[in-house]
Amino acid sequence: MPIALITGITGQDGSYLAELLLEKGYRVVGMVRRASTENFERIAHLRSRLELRQADLLDELSLIDLLRDVRPDEVYNLAAQSFVPTSWAQPVLTAEFDAVGVTRLLQAVRLVAPEARVYQASSSEMFGRAREVPQRETTPFYPRSPYGVAKVYAHYITVNYRESYGLFACSGILFNHTSPRRGREFVTRKISDGVARIKLGLAPDLPLGNLEARRDFGFAGDYVEAMWRMLQQPEGDDYVVATGEAHSIREVTEIAFATAGLDWRRYVREDQTLLRRAEVDHLVGDASKARRILGWQPRVGFAALIEMMVRADLEHLSGKSRGG
Repeated sequence: MPIALITGITGQDGSYLAELLLEKGYRVVGMVRRASTENFERIAHLRSRLELRQADLLDELSLIDLLRDVRPDEVYNLAAQSFVPTSWAQPVLTAEFDAVGVTRLLQAVRLVAPEARVYQASSSEMFGRAREVPQRETTPFYPRSPYGVAKVYAHYITVNYRESYGLFACSGILFNHTSPRRGREFVTRKISDGVARIKLGLAPDLPLGNLEARRDFGFAGDYVEAMWRMLQQPEGDDYVVATGEAHSIREVTEIAFATAGLDWRRYVREDQTLLRRAEVDHLVGDASKARRILGWQPRVGFAALIEMMVRADLEHLSGKSRGG
């Protein structure tokens, strides 16, 4: 039975990846941070099949102890401060988790589990003000937020440990991926949740920022399969994971409201305070390398994804209303 260690297992990607690996017969160990309140909602249906261990990307000794104890075959580093606006409010903490924390993890792997295969979650935010469209593995980075800057550091330190120490280390440059399990602070889930609340009479309107920003949106459940496929290759490498289609926030909004039978123009309120300090206008990925080498391709289309999220939020909020 192969052993996988997932940091960030309580997040969107972590929960979908845990499901996938359990289906494939893995022993799955999830790394969680010590907290006074537990938030295991996304993995509640898997708890009996998972092992959860405490450790922290801010504490290298805890990582060393965890790796020495678990001896994983595969390590998926999905833990991060992942919300771009928060990276402006807490830039140093973001760097500690998303940049230096990755170095701590790689160093711990090198010291006590050098045979483990490592996946690092890179991000399309590294491209920022993109130098070319679409963006591929060779496109220069131009990050436009502390989050993007930290992810560039993490990306290159992963490359350095692969080339300097011979670690099997991959970075997945994932473009925007979402699902009903996405945090409500992220725009796609903010929209689907907001539409459901308006439909059920729980909210009067939906404030949004830049409706013209364009992103490459995919389904998180599809993208975690690409992560797994990367670690099954003969050698570690870096891959863009994307659909190759760009859609505006306005399009997301139109489909979401239409799914609930509403006219978005009656309810959307543009809020200037929600605009980014440095906008990233147009991100769309070229995943031809992942398609060719990994045999990966997305299965859930854009419209179906947004409709899925709205229906899930309608069901969730309707159930909460019925339950008082």
